[in-house]
This record gives sequence, C-alpha cells and structure tokens, in this order.
Amino acid sequence: MTIEVREVRPEEHAEAGEVTADSYREFAREGDPDWPVYLQRIADVRGRAALALVLVAIEDGRILGTVTLELDGRIDDDHGTLASDEAHIRMLGVHPDARGRGIGTLLMDACEERARTVGRTLITLNTAGQMEAAQRMYGSLGYERGEDWRFSEDFVLLSYSKRLV
Repeated sequence: MTIEVREVRPEEHAEAGEVTADSYREFAREGDPDWPVYLQRIADVRGRAALALVLVAIEDGRILGTVTLELDGRIDDDHGTLASDEAHIRMLGVHPDARGRGIGTLLMDACEERARTVGRTLITLNTAGQMEAAQRMYGSLGYERGEDWRFSEDFVLLSYSKRLV
C-alpha cells in the first residue's frame, strides 16, 4: 500500500482527532486532571484546521498519523507569535498500531516542504521529555535542540529547530 500525505478533509476531522489523541494517550500522567482536558483539546482537529494546516497520512482509507503546521500564526498564544520566517510543528502523532513504518518522517517531510513553499526558512517544534522516539526522529532529520520551555517544576517542553534551505 502507498501512504498518502495531504491536508485533512472536513469529513475526516473526527477520525484524525481520534488518531491524534490515541497517539498521545500513552504519555498521560496518572492522576493528572489536566490530561483528559489536553487529550480532548488535541482531538479537536476541526478547531485547529480553521487556524492552521492539518496534514494526515492515509493508507487504504485509514488515517495513520496527523500533524499540525502553523504558518501564519499560532493556534493559541502560549508560545508567543511566529517570526515572519518561521513555521511551527505541533501535535505530530502516529497511531500506535502504525508506528515504526516511517509515517512520522513522511509527515515531517511534508511540513518542511509546505513551509519552504510559502517562504519559511526556519521550522520549530516542541516535544515532551518522555517522547524519546520522537526526539530520536527529530535528531535524525537534522533538528537541533534549543532552550526548554518550563511550564512548572514537573512539566518541561524540549525545543527543536531546523533551518530550511
């Protein structure tokens, strides 16, 4: 089967949201009341697609992975504004049953291509420390570590960036 990466369609918003939430569910902290709210938020593909580009990886009619790419502005203001040359990747997720097949890399490549197409020369992202497979992938794709975002004593996001040529 061939995996197609393209923009999500309105009739796929619910399925794409489920895939995104399912891909993050394993990282939920036991007893943390914020996680159910966060999982619900990242499942809202319809809301994100109105503000940013949401891409999906599809094989045989099934969504295997999703990613959100901010090109013109932020979905929310928790990270400030985008620089004029910057694109920012958010909520990359591959369904647990589809991992290890290069789908994350396909989605990252598509984000980079879209960013280049609209003249962005810097692409950034954040990830959580426990997302070790994602960190390895970002490193293998040429992303470099930046300054961490510390939200609280026990919640830090790792920053990555890459110059696009």
